[in-house]
Amino acid sequence: MMTAASPSHAGQAAENHALEYLQGHGLKLIDRNWRCKGGELDLVMLDADTVVFVEVRYRLHAHYGGALGSIDQRKQKRLVLAASLFLHQKPQWGNCPCRFDVVALQGSHHAGKPLEWLKNAFEC
Repeated sequence: MMTAASPSHAGQAAENHALEYLQGHGLKLIDRNWRCKGGELDLVMLDADTVVFVEVRYRLHAHYGGALGSIDQRKQKRLVLAASLFLHQKPQWGNCPCRFDVVALQGSHHAGKPLEWLKNAFEC
């Protein structure tokens, strides 16, 4: 359950919720909050043989397109760059198929709305 404390606390709670949800759907955690010069990967998971780079987006309000609308071209490019660096640094995952998913949560305590899991959110 999310609290209205600080944006970083709310974001961490959203990430925890997304992780539990995805693990409940059979995905396995490879890495979390993996950082590089170009950005950060919130969750890196394995779905069968596919490496899934999961961007978790939390927004309190739906202003400016809400959580899903916040994944613009610039953000996509940063995620692709970070994923490329991840695969370069962790070659054991380099031959696996990959995809980019987005998990979006919106509203205080999600305002009664379930999270949205958008598989294959964008192509690279």
